[in-house]
Amino acid sequence: MHFLWSLFTRKPALRQFALLDVQGRCQAFKECSQPPVGDGWVEIEEIRLSWMHRPLPASARISPRATQSPHHQPLAA
Repeated sequence: MHFLWSLFTRKPALRQFALLDVQGRCQAFKECSQPPVGDGWVEIEEIRLSWMHRPLPASARISPRATQSPHHQPLAA
């Protein structure tokens, strides 16, 4: 029965991240639904192993997502 329910529930979308050192070189990759904790992680379009220990191309980065408050406040007129 659990299998049937799993067909109808949404799974969080996985996002790709790269860990950059102080020189901007890629040290690690991670795929997860939430941003990793710690400094140096940036969100990227895709994971390419050829970027390992090399500078991450600027075109690979995704712009930081704006976080929305769960409680939207109405605009004042």
